Amino acid sequence: MAYVVKQKVKGKDYYYLRKSVRQGNKVRSKNIAYLGKNKTEAEKKAKQIIKNLDKKNGKIEKFEEIKIENKLEEINKIASTRGFFFQTANIYGGKAGFYTYGHLGKLLKTNWENLWRKYFISLHRNFHEIQSNNLLSEEIFKASGHIDNFNDPFAECLKCHFRFRADQFLEDNGVKNAESLDLDEMTKEIKNRNLKCPKCGGKEFSRVKQFNMMFSVNLGFNNEKIYLSPETAQGAFISFLEEFKATRSKLPLGLAIVDKAYRNEISPRQMFFRLREFSQAELQIFFDPDKINEHEDWKNVKNQKLLIKFSKEKEIKEITCEEANAKLGLPKFYLYYAAKVQNFYLNVLKIPKQKFRLRELDEKERAFYNKIHFDVEVDLDTLGGFKEVGGIHYRGEHDLFGHQKKSGKNLEVNIDGKKFLPHVLELSFGVDRNVWTLLDIFCRKGKEGTIFKFPLKLSPIKVAVFPLVKRKEFEEIAENIFKDLKEEWNVIFDKSGSIGRRYARNDEVGTPFCITIDRDSIKNKDVTIRWRDTTEQKRIKIFKLKEILSSLTDEKKCFDDLK
Repeated sequence: MAYVVKQKVKGKDYYYLRKSVRQGNKVRSKNIAYLGKNKTEAEKKAKQIIKNLDKKNGKIEKFEEIKIENKLEEINKIASTRGFFFQTANIYGGKAGFYTYGHLGKLLKTNWENLWRKYFISLHRNFHEIQSNNLLSEEIFKASGHIDNFNDPFAECLKCHFRFRADQFLEDNGVKNAESLDLDEMTKEIKNRNLKCPKCGGKEFSRVKQFNMMFSVNLGFNNEKIYLSPETAQGAFISFLEEFKATRSKLPLGLAIVDKAYRNEISPRQMFFRLREFSQAELQIFFDPDKINEHEDWKNVKNQKLLIKFSKEKEIKEITCEEANAKLGLPKFYLYYAAKVQNFYLNVLKIPKQKFRLRELDEKERAFYNKIHFDVEVDLDTLGGFKEVGGIHYRGEHDLFGHQKKSGKNLEVNIDGKKFLPHVLELSFGVDRNVWTLLDIFCRKGKEGTIFKFPLKLSPIKVAVFPLVKRKEFEEIAENIFKDLKEEWNVIFDKSGSIGRRYARNDEVGTPFCITIDRDSIKNKDVTIRWRDTTEQKRIKIFKLKEILSSLTDEKKCFDDLK
């Protein structure tokens, strides 16, 4: 059997084509070709080599892409039956735009959030996570502009009175970037294209109007109007002054919030991409605007190539941070964090390079207060193309200026005798959208059925422990191993069904390692450990299990390094 392996040499990845060869009574592995340093290119080279190997009965263990039309169905089937997610209150019929995470979905979501925290908050020694409130006063949202401007365009069918988002309706009917059109332009497009109501087929529609997406709530006996926060960002802005003083009055200051947000979507759709209650992970970076064209760590990103879809270009272009700064005038402070966001997706989440881009929004598309705005987008089969999963927004002084004016509190800072109102760079991510992205990107078809090939740090369950048969001596060893490993990782114990079915069940939910206790385990005090991505198995001494699993899950070793 031939298969692709990755080896780390001095911290760098190298890819090889390896083949299992029988020598006498033993099976040994040897490298038969060097494939290079790039995973995508390595896989292409491997396919060419495998064609020749196939003639000599050589095989490579691989997972097929699921047909796009079946992928959504496959994900939903596994998600609802295995505990990833399901519509909230299904027993009452549910409501559009509300989903519940099951036990595996919650683990996957938590793993993503923890990776996000570890990565982004560690970018600077003065970045911190805070916890604000989800219910905030009307004054806050008047100051932020949400009361007047947090609107979506909607139209109504005059025949059946079905209401829908006008920009989404137009995009579904071939209009690209419809959100950049104004209300009159949307009204004209709907009429000129002779579109039909998606519910009843009628052709008469109202003019496109604005709909405010804020959820209002009555507070106390006096019924004071307050709002469910439509974004986590405002919690950081209204906490800036206290946190600036508490962190010894230094800039830049980063305030991160991972929490819920609420939007009264007109027509929730596209799974986790249009929810009424959802989770966000946002980092608001307050900095001196005079230093926007500098960053202390600039030299480490200046030669990094960014994958950018510019607003006036049709194709994605690769451009270094240094070129983007010198030729396009994008500031170094902004580009530094754009590079770090791209690294997070490509190197931490393992999103394939060809599936990722940063898309520039023009003046019509972006929020009026954003001076620079690039969306973080991933190409998703289940949703028909590139979809927004995050954003990098240079918000200027808009937020602090608005809160300073409305509250009457001076939010200026004094650093070395210089008084000014800090500007804000926002890194914003939809947590639920990113969870769906993981389900889409890492869904594959294996020999035994559907498999989620999640990166190790994201897999909900890290290890499954199986006694080969239901015998006391096998189960005792398995129970002891399970209890020992449970101290470090999310581990499951499974003794029902054939060993093949148990492997298939765990492949389906993305469990990377399966440990089997068999007859030899009693005699030799070792176990079989199986790697999800190749189905390869190796024998490991029980006393070394924790050490080896730790190096594997931390990605310090790959499975092929095990002897």
